Amino acid sequence: MRPLPLTKQAAPTALFAGFVLILGLCVCVTPARAQAMGPFPPTPVPAEDSASFSSSLLPLDALAKGASAAGPAPTSAPGATAASGAAGFRHEPVEPYPTNLYQAPWSRVGIGADVSPLGIGMKSAVVLNTFMDARVMGNLFNYNSGRFEIDGFNVYADLHLASAEALVDVYPWASVWRLSAGLMFVNGNQLSGTTRVAGGTSFTLDGQTFYSANPNPATGATPITGSGALGLHTRTPAFILSGGFGKFIPRSERHWSFPSEFGVIFTGAPTINVNLNGWACINAAQTKCSNLSDTTNPVTVQFNNALEGQLNKWRRDLNNVPVYPIFSYGVMYSFDTH
Repeated sequence: MRPLPLTKQAAPTALFAGFVLILGLCVCVTPARAQAMGPFPPTPVPAEDSASFSSSLLPLDALAKGASAAGPAPTSAPGATAASGAAGFRHEPVEPYPTNLYQAPWSRVGIGADVSPLGIGMKSAVVLNTFMDARVMGNLFNYNSGRFEIDGFNVYADLHLASAEALVDVYPWASVWRLSAGLMFVNGNQLSGTTRVAGGTSFTLDGQTFYSANPNPATGATPITGSGALGLHTRTPAFILSGGFGKFIPRSERHWSFPSEFGVIFTGAPTINVNLNGWACINAAQTKCSNLSDTTNPVTVQFNNALEGQLNKWRRDLNNVPVYPIFSYGVMYSFDTH
């Protein structure tokens, strides 16, 4: 077939049609070639430059945006999302528990338990703001040793722990490290015991040796019995200062947390008191004995002075321990209040 001759009027139209055809081929072929050549490193676009980037769009892009605004975009194929992510500009990490640093007051509450030198504790915490929590705690523990014998002394010991505290927890820079301060406003912690000294058993008080009297129905003598208490404080309420790791109430959607704590309670030196009854002797033959309730008898006076001297020595030693240590590890469960 012989080609038709072009007139002067048809030449511009033919050139324009050829140009459009070549441009269309370039637009269609270029993505296929790019895919065959392999992925190119993505060029990240900073968020602050997105406005200027949008304002500098080419007219063709603007036309494409206008077309998308005119009607809904077609649904992309299932693999399109993955392909766009591989060659996209921004990759956002997925948090298993999205962080929510801002917490409104009283918006979240936690309850939990721990173990510490104060006993088995139950605690509750509430959010005050992003950096602070408030916490109340109660602790209980009892242990009875039963009877045991030490050098002729039959001893029954009982450890009783009961206390309550209130604290404010601060998380500097919203970190997991914690500083806490508060008060112990209930303190019933003490170690108590009772004893019965077998007759004829010797013991020393303030450097002096005494003997527990043997039972004697004729004189009414009975072995020494007594009780004592070691109070683990002299000051109530007592100031608490502590630190720790882990938040009692997580600043996220997590429910469980495992905080630890270490610090001191300024309880003052422990107190010690002893009350003894029965008969005491100052010689092994038990010819010089006295009922301890007879405060005018010289043997009783000597015994009471030695006992008071021994207690003063113990109290001076206890004055070196004006604080009560705390270190704990616990578990908390948190939930939203509204």
